[in-house]
Amino acid sequence: MPSVEEIKANAFREIDSRAGEIIGVSKSILDNPEPGFREVKTSALVAATLKEMGVPIRENIALTGIKGELRGGGNGPSVAVMGELDSLIVKEHPHADSGTGAAHACGHHAQIGMMLGAAMGLLASDVLPSLSGRVVLIAVPAEEYIEIEYRDELRRQGKIEFLGGKPEFIRLGQLDDVDIAMMCHTTSNPEEGQLCISGTNNGIVAKRIQFLGRGSHAGGAPHLGINALNAASLALMAIHANRETFRDEDTIRVHPIITKGGEAVSAVPADVRMETFVRGKTLDAVLEANRKVDRALKAGAMAIGGKVNIQTIPGYLPLRQNGALADVFRANAVSIVGEDNVGRVEHRTGSTDMGDVSHLMPVIHPYVGGATGLGHGADYVVQDYGIAVVAAAKALASTVVDLLADGAALGGKIASQHNAAMSTKEYLNFMRGLAKEQLFDYTEA
Repeated sequence: MPSVEEIKANAFREIDSRAGEIIGVSKSILDNPEPGFREVKTSALVAATLKEMGVPIRENIALTGIKGELRGGGNGPSVAVMGELDSLIVKEHPHADSGTGAAHACGHHAQIGMMLGAAMGLLASDVLPSLSGRVVLIAVPAEEYIEIEYRDELRRQGKIEFLGGKPEFIRLGQLDDVDIAMMCHTTSNPEEGQLCISGTNNGIVAKRIQFLGRGSHAGGAPHLGINALNAASLALMAIHANRETFRDEDTIRVHPIITKGGEAVSAVPADVRMETFVRGKTLDAVLEANRKVDRALKAGAMAIGGKVNIQTIPGYLPLRQNGALADVFRANAVSIVGEDNVGRVEHRTGSTDMGDVSHLMPVIHPYVGGATGLGHGADYVVQDYGIAVVAAAKALASTVVDLLADGAALGGKIASQHNAAMSTKEYLNFMRGLAKEQLFDYTEA
């Protein structure tokens, strides 16, 4: 039986020998970006690649998701390696789709490459037979929480229930056979090094808001109208007035936009639409901030004697990572890129649906360098695929080896000693309890 270091060396040789192929897949996805639940071409490419590798897969999970499986030589826990299929919409990005504006301005194309690269390494000679347990390869859709109106329509049609890919995987029972999960995300922050251990992330709820007033001639009879845009403007100011009540340690983020401001400049606006996220470090912080936002929205409608329909949509739970699992990844990161090139960040105020998975099982969500520019911006580009894809693939593969080698002693220990925040049933009940839509009518007040 080869040693753990020999197993890793075999995996690394395979990854290095197929680096061009792995990077090529990432670049192909970069050139064909697709937003969440629409990743048809991306999903087909991943499926074809896994089939060529001889990996049995299930397709069309949560519309476009894929799940493959590698079996080790003995019994042990199941470790998932994940990558995200979807893009953002950033029309100014150099690799944006000219028709849709979709663009990989967050590096998900690299995630798919590193996931496939890790799988190739684990399929190398004498690797899987030396491991105990399963490796589950998951290409998941719709991590970026965008196009809420489109996704909510999919929900109303019964095609999905939750607006993110991993929550849908959970709902469909596709993570019931997984004990540990990991993925790696690109970063452009040079202070985070070539590989970076991360801590927590904000959770999020989404809101769709419709202010309803009464239309009237804006020049001839504005006094007969009820200006829904004024209601929205007052609600925005009321939200801003609450910002001083948000505690610094809760890292609250509320960032509304008006998606429809009226029909014509000559008419008093009668139908005005807004969307916003409410983010926070803990569930309690998110829920408290959400109550304040609702209060502000109602105040805007009340002030002008109109109506407001408030739809609250479950988003993502705060990310909580497993320390023991992070330590395993860090040791491998140091061996690959050196101590001086491994960074650490404690908290991020963005959100990820890996947070949902982290409430059910041990999870890590580290970062890998190689990108430049601002995340979600037009200048966010992966420059060094050797780091962003190849080094990350090695870090993921070697972490899997540590977990499942030696009879999966370490993986079994981490899985058994982890205290899950929720069961799957509790998670689904909580998420469904967040969903709410209410109309508040102040026209007769």
